[in-house]
Amino acid sequence: MRSQHAHASDEACFWRLPVSIFLCYLTVGLPLPVISLYVHQRLGLNSTLVGIAVGVQFLATVSTRSYAGRTADTRGAKRTTLAGMFSCGGAGIFYLLAALLPLPVWPRYGILLIGRLLLGYGESQMLTGVLVWGFGLLSPARAGVVMSWNGMAIFGALAAGAPLGLLLYGQFGFAALGVSTLILPFLALPLILPIRATDPIPGERPPLKEVIGRVWLPCTALFLQGIGFAVIGTFAALYFADNHWGHAGLALTCFGGAFVLVRVFWGKLPDTLGGIKVSQASFAVEGLGLFLLWLAPHPAVAFLGAILTGAGTSLLFPALGVEVVKIVPPNVKGTAIGGFAAFQDIAYAVGGPATGALAATAGYPSVFLAAAVCAALGLGVIELFRRSLAREAA
Repeated sequence: MRSQHAHASDEACFWRLPVSIFLCYLTVGLPLPVISLYVHQRLGLNSTLVGIAVGVQFLATVSTRSYAGRTADTRGAKRTTLAGMFSCGGAGIFYLLAALLPLPVWPRYGILLIGRLLLGYGESQMLTGVLVWGFGLLSPARAGVVMSWNGMAIFGALAAGAPLGLLLYGQFGFAALGVSTLILPFLALPLILPIRATDPIPGERPPLKEVIGRVWLPCTALFLQGIGFAVIGTFAALYFADNHWGHAGLALTCFGGAFVLVRVFWGKLPDTLGGIKVSQASFAVEGLGLFLLWLAPHPAVAFLGAILTGAGTSLLFPALGVEVVKIVPPNVKGTAIGGFAAFQDIAYAVGGPATGALAATAGYPSVFLAAAVCAALGLGVIELFRRSLAREAA
């Protein structure tokens, strides 16, 4: 009875985690469209420096994912999550300093970069920590649910944060973003502090290289999936404009709406059907959507392609993550998930620039074809992964 009561309590408390992550991840979503405006319009710096100010956050996230996973494994997931939340909030202090201090442009830009680095570090700690914490509360057998709901919180915060950030910036200036970034994690504390901490699992911990060596196939598949995500986010509006089609923003709405709806209604599928089957179906749907975007003779076909792409990419992270959690020792799940998630970050970081060069030479449709080829390659990688698991089980 006591064990059942504890399980029910953990089940009830788990749902506070995605809500808290939504609030904290607004620290990423709010400034995302504003940073470029502030650096270019207020500081008067060029596009290269705008790109550095935006991208340095993601560089910090990618480079600290593995450290975050190791910290969650050894020091506890709750501690790692809270450290990430406070780091995200701390970025707001540097935003405020950059906005309010009467300094020349370059020192203000440098202060802003420090804030962006701190935010990237905090994002890495917070998200890796909360996934490992969720596994401990619900058990690794429900890893797909943990990743699906926290993923929805992240994308919801990005969707809501972008227009809200622009509104705050337009009404109150960049300092308002600093204040918001500073206080948002503290709004999440009353929700997250009462949740019990899960204990680190003892045992010998293999080095990161060995952990990644076990999961490199799902990591590669996640990278290939991320190319499609990066391409539609970067080029959908430009593709519509180049074809003189209206309602370009609706393509991203179709993509995002399908992404969220699939997670809401079918987020349990990776746990019930298994990550391999769900990944295979997801890559097929994503590839079909991208293929339709490449061929689209009419905006209606492009909208359908965006819907299918969103539906296809929706469950790939949790589906592949479920398999990662299964094949690594329990005491290094954080390390494995941290390294795994870094491959998605890398796809986002390189996908846009690489396909941008392709678009410049072969036109916007070519980037969707390239992403469709990546989805087809992803299917091949999943088949290799399935066969490797079958050999190990034999």
